[in-house]
Amino acid sequence: MRAVVFEEFGKPLEVREVPDPVASRDGAVIRVEATGLCRSDWHGWMGHDPDVAVPHVPGHELAGVIESVGEDVRGHRPGDRVTVPFICACGRCAACARGAQQVCERQEQPGFTHWGSFAEYVPVHHADVNLVALPDAMPFATAASLGCRFATAFRAVVGQGRARAGEWVAVHGCGGVGLSAVMIAAACGARVVAVDVSPGALELARSFGAEVCLDASGAAGGVAEAVREATGGGAHLSLDALGSPTTCVNSLDSLRRQGRHVQVGLLPQGVQLPMGRLVALELEILGSHGMAAHAYPEMMAMVASGALRPDRLVTAEIGLDDVPAALAALGDASGAGVTVIAPQRR
Repeated sequence: MRAVVFEEFGKPLEVREVPDPVASRDGAVIRVEATGLCRSDWHGWMGHDPDVAVPHVPGHELAGVIESVGEDVRGHRPGDRVTVPFICACGRCAACARGAQQVCERQEQPGFTHWGSFAEYVPVHHADVNLVALPDAMPFATAASLGCRFATAFRAVVGQGRARAGEWVAVHGCGGVGLSAVMIAAACGARVVAVDVSPGALELARSFGAEVCLDASGAAGGVAEAVREATGGGAHLSLDALGSPTTCVNSLDSLRRQGRHVQVGLLPQGVQLPMGRLVALELEILGSHGMAAHAYPEMMAMVASGALRPDRLVTAEIGLDDVPAALAALGDASGAGVTVIAPQRR
């Protein structure tokens, strides 16, 4: 099969022929019809993720058709249209037993712990635990955006963030995760402040339901003060959807008393937090790490009803040959919307 491969962290990627994957006893091989280009893939390529070993094929947001299954798989068969969470659970550990597959003790992540979906085919282990059936009407490009960014944002806003109608929700960073969070928070009836430096990203955020859009590069008095002013005292819930020391601190400083901060973006270099403010205002800090396959029905129901439109997040589609340059470009900016790769396209 054709795949995007890198031999050294941060060094040029290339598209080349590699061996086809084989399904494990409880796994499946998926013919990848669409896979998202995500900043997390850039982190893996740069060597920020300790699970990544070279040579490596990145890619973790995927949708496609089952090519083959192992002999122990019972719930799926070749030809089924599926997607998969980017956190693949074992289904047997204590975390999985209590329904928290997104923090599985033996979790695997396509594109990180093993070769991923920037390829024509990708293996998925523990298929009966991790595969999610797709409605026939859902395009693969839309489904690919669900596995990481949209599902991550859904759990960050609805599950961890506990967003409620009428609350102010601030979203710092309007890439794929951030725009998803804007759309989801607005669909929950929240009032949304979107923060970014890109006019294009902010325009998309406005079209997805943001009531206030703030240009972080030109906020007089600072981003946090601008959010507090716009919300009449601060956000009830604030998310760092980018993952930088600046956006993380701005998110915390944007909160009102007893507000909730959810960290979604990765922070490979760490950050010094304003702990005095956190203590004095009784702020909450929460992490959010994907979403388990069994939790998809609520999100899928909102997509089916039209309340959520993840298809509107897809702003570009490219082939495998375009991936090396596109992935490298994520080091400078996440870009507006979601770029989807079509590996089967020649």
